[in-house]
Amino acid sequence: MRTVSGPSDRVVIVGAGLSGLSAALRLVGAGRQVTLLERESVPGGRAGVRRVDGYTFDTGPTVLTMPDLIADAFDCVGERMDDWLTLRRLDPAYRVRFADGTTLDVRATPEDTAAEIAALCGPAEAQRYQRLVDWLTRLYRYQMRSFIDRNLDSPLALVNADLARLVAAGGFGRLGPAIDARLTDPRLRRVFSFQSMYAGLAPTDALACYAVISYMDTVAGVWFPDGGLHALPTALAATAAKHGVDVRYDTDVVSVERSNGRAVAVRTAAGDRVSCDAVVLTVDRPVAAERLLGQRSRRRLRYSPSCALLLAGAPAAGPHRAHHEVVFGTAWDQTFTEIIDRGELMSDESFLVSTASRTDASLAPAGRDAHTILFPTPNLTGHQDWARLRGPYRDRMLRVLTERGYPEFAEHAEVIDLVTPADWADRGMAAGTPFAAAHTFRQTGPFRPANLARGWDNVVFAGSGTVPGVGVPSVLISGRLAAERITGPDRTYRSRAWLS
Repeated sequence: MRTVSGPSDRVVIVGAGLSGLSAALRLVGAGRQVTLLERESVPGGRAGVRRVDGYTFDTGPTVLTMPDLIADAFDCVGERMDDWLTLRRLDPAYRVRFADGTTLDVRATPEDTAAEIAALCGPAEAQRYQRLVDWLTRLYRYQMRSFIDRNLDSPLALVNADLARLVAAGGFGRLGPAIDARLTDPRLRRVFSFQSMYAGLAPTDALACYAVISYMDTVAGVWFPDGGLHALPTALAATAAKHGVDVRYDTDVVSVERSNGRAVAVRTAAGDRVSCDAVVLTVDRPVAAERLLGQRSRRRLRYSPSCALLLAGAPAAGPHRAHHEVVFGTAWDQTFTEIIDRGELMSDESFLVSTASRTDASLAPAGRDAHTILFPTPNLTGHQDWARLRGPYRDRMLRVLTERGYPEFAEHAEVIDLVTPADWADRGMAAGTPFAAAHTFRQTGPFRPANLARGWDNVVFAGSGTVPGVGVPSVLISGRLAAERITGPDRTYRSRAWLS
């Protein structure tokens, strides 16, 4: 595995998002002097927070999986996650609402989910689901150790026993047909393949190995921290500061100073110069390369779809609401064609409603709920005029919510904010998408934009725009992979139980 050259005692990390915090803990745990510079006044990056009128909203990820990866970040400085963060396993992990009026609870254990499926679709389909779980689990085991949680310097690094196992398991086929071959009910096929949207592809185009996302969501379980998702970066940042990381907020980095092919300092908008031996950049990779390193990409990347994120309060609907509810429209293939291929808004919406106050009542005023509603949209290559669309699309979202069984939004919603692709772009995300470059075959593994900066001896990238990719688990891993480009491989501090 290649590492940065020369001394690496003093490391500057740009960005206190999840990848930057993950890298900071690993580097300080390995004895490096670490300075962490964050543009905002709080940690979190894309895992941000908005507090207003008694509501607390997560403005980034709302679904948390693979908590052992979080524990791993604490482990590297000798801390226990449970001393810093309280996680609750959600049951159901999701409630899925179908266009025909039926629902399915994806429960905390596969056994309980199988019982739900048997009640909805019959015992034969429940048995097919249990075989699907076995397949998803094998895909996860084959991929995590050898491909996801590993720095890969060339395609040749892929050649190992797990690659043969992955090929034999059908991991390089297409996700949609692989799911269709294992389940017969069209409703269930959607439940276990819609996650390809996170990877920026339709199920018919995504590699079957991306079913690993479904494993994380629907088999390994979904969790929620007391205080909301933003409690995670808050806890990581506090731990980093305790162990000597110099965390500086309200510090906007504008350039990296270069001498003889090496980064020797970063410069801030306030005119400060912070010397270093190595740099980790967690700003969206193509943006960081262009704005901070002065590099233009040699390749044209394909980006994932974006989303509109509505933050709203509404009267509490009662205990029948689940924390996460996935609502499917009638359309399926058409939806992916519109958003991904044509760059058009959905004509028959599917969306996610996350109601954090169902699990933590302190996140909303008494008698009300705090909702984060995500509607997939095209990224900015779709050329929508979001300055003009902002108001009409907000109204459209509220109308669709009412029509799909959320009457509390009809007259009594308090809309706090709407985040559009244009807003994501203003926050420094390429193509206006928080989901970064799509996971096409040519943008996956060793073919994804690398975490070593071209032409620089000591600059490393972390975050969803580089390896291994998109999602909270991947971003936490990217911080570790970036740190190992500086320290060399070091896993002595952690348990490997989560890989089993």
